[in-house]
Amino acid sequence: MSTRPLSPQQSAAQRSRLRLVVVQALVLSLFATLLVRLWYLQVASGDDYRAQAASQSVRQVIVQPDRGLIVDDQGRPLVANRSSWVVSLDRTTVGGLSEDDQELLLTRVAKALDTKASAIRARLLDCGTPGAVSGTCWNGSPYQPIPLDDDVEQPVAQLIREQAEDYPGLVVQEQSVRAYPKPYGVNAAHVLGYLSPITEGELSAAEEKKDLSVNGASQVGRAGVERAYDEYLRGMPGYLHMAVDSKGRVLGESGEDVARPGDTLVTSVDAKLQGVVEKALSEAMTAARQRTDRNGQRYRADSGAIVVMEAKTGRVVAMASQPTYDPGVWVGGITQKQLSRLYSEKAGTPLLSRAMQGQFAPGSTWKPFMSIGALTNGYTTDTRLNCSSSVNVGNRAFRNYESGSYGMIDFATAITVSCNTFFYRIGLDFWQRYGSDVANVNAKDPLVAEAKEWGFGKSTGIDIPGEASGRIADRKWKRAYYDEMKDYYCGIVKKPGDASGFVRQFAREFCIEGYAYRAGDAANFVIGQGDTIVTPLQLARAYAALSNGGTLYEPSIGKAVVDPNGKLVRRIEPVVQGRVKMPRRILNYVREAMLGVAQRGTLAGVMGGWPLDEVPVRGKTGTAEVYGKQTTGWVGSYSKDYVVVSMISQAGTGAGANGVAVRKIWDALYGFDGTQFQRGKAAIPGIVQTSSLPTFAPDGAILPPARLSKEDER
Repeated sequence: MSTRPLSPQQSAAQRSRLRLVVVQALVLSLFATLLVRLWYLQVASGDDYRAQAASQSVRQVIVQPDRGLIVDDQGRPLVANRSSWVVSLDRTTVGGLSEDDQELLLTRVAKALDTKASAIRARLLDCGTPGAVSGTCWNGSPYQPIPLDDDVEQPVAQLIREQAEDYPGLVVQEQSVRAYPKPYGVNAAHVLGYLSPITEGELSAAEEKKDLSVNGASQVGRAGVERAYDEYLRGMPGYLHMAVDSKGRVLGESGEDVARPGDTLVTSVDAKLQGVVEKALSEAMTAARQRTDRNGQRYRADSGAIVVMEAKTGRVVAMASQPTYDPGVWVGGITQKQLSRLYSEKAGTPLLSRAMQGQFAPGSTWKPFMSIGALTNGYTTDTRLNCSSSVNVGNRAFRNYESGSYGMIDFATAITVSCNTFFYRIGLDFWQRYGSDVANVNAKDPLVAEAKEWGFGKSTGIDIPGEASGRIADRKWKRAYYDEMKDYYCGIVKKPGDASGFVRQFAREFCIEGYAYRAGDAANFVIGQGDTIVTPLQLARAYAALSNGGTLYEPSIGKAVVDPNGKLVRRIEPVVQGRVKMPRRILNYVREAMLGVAQRGTLAGVMGGWPLDEVPVRGKTGTAEVYGKQTTGWVGSYSKDYVVVSMISQAGTGAGANGVAVRKIWDALYGFDGTQFQRGKAAIPGIVQTSSLPTFAPDGAILPPARLSKEDER
């Protein structure tokens, strides 16, 4: 059977039908693909996409946690929290108002909060935007109401709530802010520290570390233990989930993640003793201002500090500084006037902690360390030197201050009567043997080396920030100081009439040979005078090492961290920074000499009636002379358990300025009533182990540490 070929017309028609079939198949396949995809999106993955869509309509508002408590060694609260009224402004609501209504609202709010409308506008600006000022602008979420005042008086808060129609967008809530219960009248501002809003830089750093414990509305520690233990105290914020519409308007709450309160910090500070120390220091300074110096001028007694430390651990049990301030001044935001006063020299710079940031010449409290340095570098306990009324150093007579002329005496007697000329001779001897080349910065100096062994000239490592390092005024320091200041003093010489006669004479001498470490520098160094300076904390730590046998601890305030449920998070153990190497016989010799100071020396009047045979208290007084100022008085003292160091600037002699305060503290420490020790009256219960912590009850109560039984005591 044969097939006839298709005509051209038939062939073209067949090809057209084929193309139509292909096009129909493609269209059908596309529709099928779209139907399958639609089924996948709406049925198979519908739940996931609906969840994503819902999440885009929910915004998180941060709920700040309650900050952790700070308590003393017995569980008494030093820093707690109280409820406060916070007034915030919701920008999404305000954004819907007309410009005139917005201006009227800001004016009305400013009047209610007793501030300026311009100050409120500054708070509403996001940090990083034009016109924003760091510290005032808003760091937080754009969906979170911006706090305008976080410590509003209740009548103001109630007024705003009752007249809500006049304050659209204004949110009034309760939250916790810092409170200071002040057990036993305690201030402790320099120990506790304060809070202030987080900065842009701090927030950026936290975000880089993915630290979720802080946010744009956080308050963070700035000083004291508030700063040192901020990571424990701050807690973890919660989140309130707010439903919003497409324009960002809040529709209502959709859930909440509860905030976790901060941990409790247990400190080594004892509130009862801290109260005694603060009162004693204040009274001593007041009493000093009623006395007059050699020129008939009343003592200024412009600043002071007392440090009480556990000798065997380095823990600080009390630390006071004057002038001080009310730590509550930071709550709710500090005013510029208040801040200026804290930094004001006229007001005594209250923000400065004299205990750990104040630096003063130590005077004769330095002599025990110089004695140990001399006795381990050639001198012996049999050495006798002349305690004359004066000794010539170059063309100048260096005199005694607190003592008279005692003839030929040994080290023990020199410490007991505080003979300067005895120690001048030691300083001169070492200078003549090793360092008479005044330009040799590397000359051997056993007494400088000894001072450094006891930790002077560097920070103690205390666990709160801002500590000063003190200064050892040795040859290298003097050369460095000369290089830094020679242009300044030489400039004074070149400008006649611009300075007083004394200043011009000093400048002339300094310009010529201010680098020279002369015999007078060595003589001053050995009695704690001249350019060497220490902090009261440094001296207390060194006296603790005299008590415990030479161990230098890093002083500490923190003792333990406990979570909100009472579970121990961290126990803060004492840290050894170094050990002083010395023969035990020499240490014991100096100890006995310091006991003599309390028995018959410059501390005898202070410790009169104290049973030194039962509880030996050893010590040394010091009176430091400062050019252009009245003398600074010191008392350094210790027992086998504690160290008490007291310093008052421009207040007279060591015992005269500090003696009464120091005695009150020793009486409080051991419960001595003038005739006998009474354990129940001791500020720190003697039957509580120093490592014991308060008891945290299930109901949240904090109880004193468990007491030992009489069998345990034995």
